[in-house]
Amino acid sequence: MGDLFKTEEAPKREPARPLADRLRPQKLADVVGQEHLTGPDGALTRLIRSGSLGSMIFWGPPGTGKTTVARLLAGETGLAFEQISAIFSGVADLKKVFEAARLRRANGHQTLLFVDEIHRFNRAQQDSFLPVMEDGTVILVGATTENPSFELNAALLSRARVLVFKALDADSLALLLRRAEEIEARPLPLDEAARAVLTRMADGDGRAVLTLAEEIWRAAGADEVFDAAALQEIVQRRAPIYDKGQDGHYNLISALHKSVRGSDPDASLYYLARMFDAGEDPLYIGRRLVRMASEDIGLADPQALVVANAAKDAYDYLGSPEGELALAEACVYLATAPKSNAVYTAFKAAMRDAKQHGSLMPPKHILNAPTKLMKAESYGGGYLYDHDQDDAFSGQDYFPERIGRQTYYDPPERGFERELRKRLDYWSKLRRDRSGG
Repeated sequence: MGDLFKTEEAPKREPARPLADRLRPQKLADVVGQEHLTGPDGALTRLIRSGSLGSMIFWGPPGTGKTTVARLLAGETGLAFEQISAIFSGVADLKKVFEAARLRRANGHQTLLFVDEIHRFNRAQQDSFLPVMEDGTVILVGATTENPSFELNAALLSRARVLVFKALDADSLALLLRRAEEIEARPLPLDEAARAVLTRMADGDGRAVLTLAEEIWRAAGADEVFDAAALQEIVQRRAPIYDKGQDGHYNLISALHKSVRGSDPDASLYYLARMFDAGEDPLYIGRRLVRMASEDIGLADPQALVVANAAKDAYDYLGSPEGELALAEACVYLATAPKSNAVYTAFKAAMRDAKQHGSLMPPKHILNAPTKLMKAESYGGGYLYDHDQDDAFSGQDYFPERIGRQTYYDPPERGFERELRKRLDYWSKLRRDRSGG
C-alpha cells in the first residue's frame, strides 16, 4: 500500500536559455553590424594581429555587442576575463578584482577587465583604475552608452582608446533574425511588412530584436502568420533610447535646430515628434524654438520671435496634448521663414569688442550733463538732437573715440532685412554727404 501512490519524479529540465544568449557569437568574425571593428580590416582585428592590446572604451547604444566583443577579445588573445558592472560594484569589489589580477600577473597571466556601464562610476572610482592600467595589472575595457567625453575622467580617457559601436542597421538585424530562424528550425511567423516593422521596433538593438522574435514565436498558433497590425498588438513598443540629461537629448535638439535652420519643415516636424515621443519637456522645446527664432531668423522675419513666444505661451496655457500643436505650428513657421544670422553675428562681434576694449568712455557729446562740473567738462556739448535735423538724422558718431566707428550689423538681401538694408544704405549715404566724404 505504501507504494500505491508513489510516482517517479520527472527529471528536472534546465530552463531554455534566451535566444540572444544562444546566438551569442563564438568568434569576432561572427559579430554582426560592427565590421569597422571586427571585420578583416577592423580596428580590433588589427590589434589582435599586432599582438599588442591596450585599454579601451567601447561606446555605443545597447544591444550592439559590446560585452560579447570584450569576452571574445579576451578569448582570442589568451587573457583571463573578469567582468563587473558599475551599477552593482563598489570600491571593495574593485579591490578584489585588482588583487586577483595582480596574483595572475605574478604567475605570468594578464587580465582583461570588462567594466559594464563604466560611466556609472564616480570620478574617484574611475581614478582607481589608473594605477592598474599604468602598471599593466589589467587591460581595461569599459563599456558605456554615454558620451565618454562628458562622463569619463580625462585621465582615464588619455590612457584608453575609444572605439565606437554602431546601432545595428536593418540588414544586420535581418541577418540576426535569419540566424534565429536557423537555430529555432522554423520561420518567424511574420509577413514581409511585419518583418520590416519588427526591425524598426528594435531601434538598432540586436538583443531587442531577438527578444521580440521570442515573444512572437510564443504568441503564434499553428500556421499563424502575423501582419504589421497584429504584430503591434502582440509586442509592446520599445521606449525610444533617450536620456534627457545625455546624448539622446542633445542629439535630437541639435537635429531639430539644424533642420529648422536648413528650412526643412518636414525634417523639423519629424525631430519634434521624436522628442515628444521620448517624453521631452515641451516647454524646453518651446524655449529652444524661441532661441532659433532669434539666432537663425532674426530680423529677416521679425514675426518669427513673436510666433515662437506665442507658441511657448500657448503650450504653457494648454498643456499636453493640446499645446503641442502650437509648438508644431511654430516649428513649421520657423523652418519656412527667411533665414538670417546677421543680428546674432553682429551681437557676438559687439560682445567681443566690449570685452577686448574694456570700460571706454562714450564720446562726451552723447553724455548727459546734470551738474555744472560736467557741463564745464563739455558733457553733452555739441550733441545734435536728431529730430531737429533734416530727415531726422544727424549722422554723428556714437562710438568711443579709441575704437572709432564700427560696422557689426550687415543684413542680407533676404526677407524683411532687405528693407533694413535699404535703410542702412540710405543713412550711410547721408552720413557721407554730411561729413563731406
